[in-house]
Amino acid sequence: MLGQWFLKRSRKVKRIISIAVDTLAVIVSLWLAFSLRLGEFYSPPQAQLWIFLLAPAVAVPVFIKFGLYRAVIRYIGIDAIWAISRAVLLFTLIFAVIVLTAGDSAGLVPRTVYGINAVIVMLFVGGTRMLARWLFTKSQQRNWASLQTQRFIPPVLIYGAGQAGAQLVAMLKMSNQMRPVAFLDDDKTLLHQQVNGLTVYPFDQLVGLIERYHVRDILLAMPSASRRRRSEILHKLEKYPVHVRTLPDLMDIAEGKIAVSDIQEVDIGDLLGREPVAADETLLHSNITDKVVMVTGAGGSIGSELCRQILQLMPKALVLFEISEFSLYQIEKELEKFNLSVSLIPVLGSVLNQNRVESVCQHFQVQTIYHAAAYKHVPIVERNTNEGIRNNVFGTLHTAQAAIKCGVETFVLVSTDKAVRPTNTMGATKRLAELVLQALAKSPELHQQTRFTMVRFGNVLGSSGSVVPLFREQIAAGGPVTVTDPEIIRYFMTIPEAAELVIQAGAMGQGGDVFVLDMGEPIKIVELARRMIHLSGFTIRDESNPDGDIEIQFTGLRPGEKLYEELLIGDNVTDTAHPKIMRAEESVIPWSSLQSTLEAMELANETDDSAQSRHLLLGTVDGFKPQCDLTDWLQSEFSPPEASRSHIDG
Repeated sequence: MLGQWFLKRSRKVKRIISIAVDTLAVIVSLWLAFSLRLGEFYSPPQAQLWIFLLAPAVAVPVFIKFGLYRAVIRYIGIDAIWAISRAVLLFTLIFAVIVLTAGDSAGLVPRTVYGINAVIVMLFVGGTRMLARWLFTKSQQRNWASLQTQRFIPPVLIYGAGQAGAQLVAMLKMSNQMRPVAFLDDDKTLLHQQVNGLTVYPFDQLVGLIERYHVRDILLAMPSASRRRRSEILHKLEKYPVHVRTLPDLMDIAEGKIAVSDIQEVDIGDLLGREPVAADETLLHSNITDKVVMVTGAGGSIGSELCRQILQLMPKALVLFEISEFSLYQIEKELEKFNLSVSLIPVLGSVLNQNRVESVCQHFQVQTIYHAAAYKHVPIVERNTNEGIRNNVFGTLHTAQAAIKCGVETFVLVSTDKAVRPTNTMGATKRLAELVLQALAKSPELHQQTRFTMVRFGNVLGSSGSVVPLFREQIAAGGPVTVTDPEIIRYFMTIPEAAELVIQAGAMGQGGDVFVLDMGEPIKIVELARRMIHLSGFTIRDESNPDGDIEIQFTGLRPGEKLYEELLIGDNVTDTAHPKIMRAEESVIPWSSLQSTLEAMELANETDDSAQSRHLLLGTVDGFKPQCDLTDWLQSEFSPPEASRSHIDG
């Protein structure tokens, strides 16, 4: 009751009450010091009464100086005790000097009184605060009990009893949104200890804890653990019917960017267990620092991440080239929050408009271009062949020609593993875009200084059309989770890691290089779906478990879709100085031969002759083997897609 009454008072009232309590504590402490020293209940003579008034007059200003009245009592800790100790020591020294200087007017004051008084003041001032904190905690616990009779507060287990776990428990207790009931930890020295009022248990007692507390949620509080270690923990938790989530960044909570209620779903990167390789700072800065950099497709998944990382590398200016007004607005507003002294230049435009690209490059004297603008969704491009060619091939060509004309130093194309022995139109257009840049690079008469580089990688987690957000949506809706084929596999990489490697690979190019990124081990899409369902606290409904929560449905491969993707056309690959980046040596079509093909393709594009465009792709792109014949392809191009198809391309 008292705790709740105090909590409801204004900050000013709380300080007045604290000062009054400390004033009384200092006077009583001095009287007790005299009484203990003299061995009797001390009755101070009238001439000595001023000493009892002097003590709080000295103590309170000192306590104010040391911030004792700024501390929030319900959160008081070791730092506050240390501040109280220093404040009491200073008060004792000042008080003793004044009384000793006063001489006879202070009466007989035994010198040991000062030391005894200091100890008692410490006990009173520190003790009253500890008592207040205890009262507030008890009051809050009673509130919890009261709240639980009105509404259910879900119980949660915290995996990780370190500093992050202790802080998370404190925040959860204040939020009244989740009720932490126990810790899990693998550290044997912590087992059965108390951390923030909760007991630490070993992992093998998880089943008992789930049954005892009816737990459905586990929060991972291990921000410093390696990604491989977190992956191991998630793998152990998969078999249990619990929803696993992760701790937000504590600095984000402290700065008010997010609240405890924003506790995140498990980072899919933790499921993969990929450990990022430390970046080569020289490569990162080579094409960016103190240079004017332009990113095409700046509002897309890869483009926007490139912009974020480029901005941190302090270019002279960053040109955001984007055809979508809304995407451009979003990325500009996000980057403005960095508050860096880098000039941000948002430009609306299409990479198909060579004059527009030239004008921008010339006006801002662009030195480096990262070309991320492309159509990349396999089924959409499959049904819109000419638009895919126009954007992916001619958009790349026109941007490259603008770069040559304006003397841009470096041009980096963001490519895809679907360009390798493509079975779909999107992959074929991306391979043709690579061939265009390779041909330009091998024709020095066409350019003076522009260095062309291509970087090829697989699916990125969380990009538009990626499987991960789709699966999360389907799980949240209660299923079913749709996978095209039980045997389909994909390579995955996080968007930040991919962007960082693109920047580094671009700096290594000599001209016409095709770099491929080490994507790690391939992942079976159906296994990824199963893990995400289990870690969301649900069970899979199938023949062996007809009462499960969520079903996995197989919808069949879509037109142009492969069971697996490749990063290399041939076996001719060499290592580079970076362990995650390789250089591919692949066949190049001379510009003189390629130019006539491009002219024919442009004519087919202008007349919207999709069949001719497809025929030209088949004759130009090595290894292009469409999965469907011309009749099926024409039907797929002009027919609406099946609503049940899963999107697994990133």
